[in-house]
Amino acid sequence: MSGQEDAERRDGRPGGAQNRSQGRPHGQRGGQARGGQPQGQRGDQPRGPQRTVQPARRVAYDVLRAVSESDAYANLILPPAIAEARLDPQDAALATELAYGTLRRRGTYDAIIAAAADRPAEEIDPAVLDALRLATHQLLATRVASHAAVNESVNLVASTQGRGASNFANAVLRRISRETPGEWEERIEGSARSDDERLALRSAHPVWVIRSLRRALAAEGRADELDELLDADNASPEVTLVALPGLAEPGEPRRPYAPTAYGSPGGDPHRVIAATGGTVRVQDEGSQLVALALAAAAPIASGERWLDLCAGPGGKTARLAAIAREHDVTLEANEVIPTRARLVRNALRGVPGEVMVHEEDGRSFGVTHPGAFDRILVDAPCTGLGALRRRPEARWRKTPADVAELVPLQVELLKSALGALAPGGIVAYVTCSPHLAETTGVVQEVLRSRTDITEIDARAVLRGVSESPIDLAEDGSGRVQLWPHRHGTDAMFLALLQRSATEQGDANSEERD
Repeated sequence: MSGQEDAERRDGRPGGAQNRSQGRPHGQRGGQARGGQPQGQRGDQPRGPQRTVQPARRVAYDVLRAVSESDAYANLILPPAIAEARLDPQDAALATELAYGTLRRRGTYDAIIAAAADRPAEEIDPAVLDALRLATHQLLATRVASHAAVNESVNLVASTQGRGASNFANAVLRRISRETPGEWEERIEGSARSDDERLALRSAHPVWVIRSLRRALAAEGRADELDELLDADNASPEVTLVALPGLAEPGEPRRPYAPTAYGSPGGDPHRVIAATGGTVRVQDEGSQLVALALAAAAPIASGERWLDLCAGPGGKTARLAAIAREHDVTLEANEVIPTRARLVRNALRGVPGEVMVHEEDGRSFGVTHPGAFDRILVDAPCTGLGALRRRPEARWRKTPADVAELVPLQVELLKSALGALAPGGIVAYVTCSPHLAETTGVVQEVLRSRTDITEIDARAVLRGVSESPIDLAEDGSGRVQLWPHRHGTDAMFLALLQRSATEQGDANSEERD
């Protein structure tokens, strides 16, 4: 699932594993939280005079607080916050850069703040720490004047946490402002215990994520692209739109691969979407490509029955519905979470015709609908490591434990999809993660339990769909891994699995049971 299309997908069962946040408030030990007011008493502390804070910085700070306190998704809460504050385009762009940039590089900034404060970041009051992070980003990664970054951040702390906390913030930020970004990088990397820790501090990625990405690149023989990938994760991505086929025409500038993809002309893309009645929407080019690949994997016969098994919030569902409409195909969708099922129905409003939306557990769908569908999309819940540029807070929330919990779910969903597949039918297994356990590992595990399933060369299919030559690594598997640094897309994974057209070699006894 693409981070651009769906930053809202919950990783909770029956849809997936619950998020484990490393961004929740620190300093819950009770007593005095160094760098702020006593824990549990901040609301009772007298405040000094209200100080003026630029609206863009206030919006960015409020987003950081919501992410830290409530596990909020920045890209879901930032647009309404900008609208509520009535920011003009220039201030809206500033608020976006401050919020996203601070969240992306949080780990690096925490190391710098800890060095400047001479105490661990987790011992600093969470509200003060978020203000320090925001200011550190401005001081070290933007053209904002140092005095403005320091003064406004101190004012933020004073207005919310009191004079004592603002004095602490002022002292820390003055120390940070005295050294250049390069000097701070050298200083914090000097404390690293390994090369990977140094790279983690430099690139603002957790060590475990770096190692996972390195392994995925190495599987393609391209481990030397790691630095380029990490840089791409920290760059602000372009907004990509999809023109639903048969219902809208793509505008300019066109994207290089998906025939339906083009770049946002600028400004608020939701105005463009509203003006088209839903026939144009925001969707990463990688997400467009994997949906196109399922449709192009074999000639489409009139009367086919298709399924989007894990449909929420419905971006790919609408894409498939538009294609199905052009070919006299019936599309159905499934989303177990009722609120997300409503999002799917809303996403389908721009496509004429009816799409049945089931609300069943996808893991048992193959039992309740055996052999019913000719093509099935399994856009499985995943860690989202392929969309870190769009979900800046995700890298600090996810842990290896999330992978361990998600993989069994992914296996169950793919097995269920194969159970719902008609003879000769095709399943597209998709994740927005390049982690090998979530991609190749899941496919190999499922193939071990089926003797009637073969892989289609997804690379050949995708090359046939693409409008221009696309660089896909050859590892002999036929599976596709897209990359931000190589393709300008989210790191979408695609495998195409086809059931034999005869009943011979049907599922083994484990599957029949």
